[in-house]
Parts: sequence; structure tokens; C-alpha cells
Amino acid sequence: MPREIAVLDAYIPAIVLLFVVGGVLTWFLDRLIAYTGLYRIVWHPTLFRACLLVCVCGSLGLTVYR
Repeated sequence: MPREIAVLDAYIPAIVLLFVVGGVLTWFLDRLIAYTGLYRIVWHPTLFRACLLVCVCGSLGLTVYR
């Protein structure tokens, strides 16, 4: 059964909030990877960032909807 969270008297699916949290977490990871210089060995940094977002949001979703 999908989980919903009440925000200001409106029910929002938990997956939307997980995506927002995953976006913020991905942003922090992106800054950390850029700071350490690991993007020099990545073939396509933009594609890597998109895959990082998918992996982070997917793992957050699996922890909640398992």
C-alpha cells in the first residue's frame, strides 16, 4: 500500500518527498565529488550526475517501500 504524508492538509505521496530528499542528497554528493576532483576520471559527468540521482532516489524508495 502506498504511503502518504499530510503536508498542510494535503496528502502527498512519500515518493515525492523522497525524490526531493534524494535531490538534496545528490547535490551534496555532487559537491563532494567535484571538490575531491573525481570528475576528472568520469567519462561523462552530466550522465554520471543523472545516474547518481537515480541510484540515490531508487535506494531511498526501496528502503521505504520494501
